[in-house]
Amino acid sequence: MRFTDKICLVTGGGSGIGRAACQQLAAEGGTVVVLDRDETTAEETAALIAEGGGLARAIQVDLGLVAEIEAAMSTVVDAYGRVDVLVNNAAMMTFKPISELGVDEWDLVMAVNLRAVFLLSKLCLPHMRSGAIVNISSVHAQETTANVIPYAASKGALEAFTRGMSQEYPAGHVRTNCVAPGAVDTPMLWNNPNVKSGKEKIEGEVGHPEDIAGAICYLASAEAHYINGTTLVVDGGRLSIL
Repeated sequence: MRFTDKICLVTGGGSGIGRAACQQLAAEGGTVVVLDRDETTAEETAALIAEGGGLARAIQVDLGLVAEIEAAMSTVVDAYGRVDVLVNNAAMMTFKPISELGVDEWDLVMAVNLRAVFLLSKLCLPHMRSGAIVNISSVHAQETTANVIPYAASKGALEAFTRGMSQEYPAGHVRTNCVAPGAVDTPMLWNNPNVKSGKEKIEGEVGHPEDIAGAICYLASAEAHYINGTTLVVDGGRLSIL
C-alpha cells in the first residue's frame, strides 16, 4: 500500500473532501492525523477509519489561531517524530461584496486559507524527508464569481505559494503541489448562499469528495515523484466550458 508507515496530516478532516482524503490515506496504509476545528466531526472521521481497520487520531485545532496550530504540531511531533504527508484542505468563505466586507472578515479568511498553510508547512518541513505537501486550491483561483473575492484571492495566492515552495525545497526533501476542485458535493457547496439563490450556476458535473481524494493521494504518493510545484485541476471539465 502506498502510504504504509507514513504519517499523514489532513486539515479540515472532519467532513467533505478532508474526510474522504483521510479515509483513503488510511485505507492505503497511512497513519492519519485528523485536524479540524470541530472536535466531534474529527473524532467521527477517526472512528470511521478505526472501524475499517486503519490508524487515526483526531486533534482539535482552530486554524485561525497561531497558538493552536503550534500546539497541534507539537502534539504530532511528540507522538510520531516526523511528518510524511501534509494535506492543507481546510478553508472558509465569505459571501459579501468588498464594500460590505469588514477587515476582520478579510483577515480571518486569509488566516485560515493561507496563513495556516504557511505555518503548517513551516512547522512540518524540519520533520519531513522525501515528504509531500498537497494544498487544496479551487477553480476560483482561475475563474470566480461576485461576493467571494477573499476566498478566490486566497486560492490564487495558495497556488503561487505552492510554486514558490517547489523552488525553495528540492523534491528529495518535499514535493509541494495543489489540487483545484470544481463543484464538489460537500456542505461548503450547498451552504453557499450564491448557489442556493442561483446567482452562481453550477456548470458541468458535480464531483464527489472521493474524486478529489484520489487526486490528493496520487500527488502525495511516490508515483508522483516527478510532479512538483503544479496545480492539478479536478473539476469535471468545468473550466473548459466557461
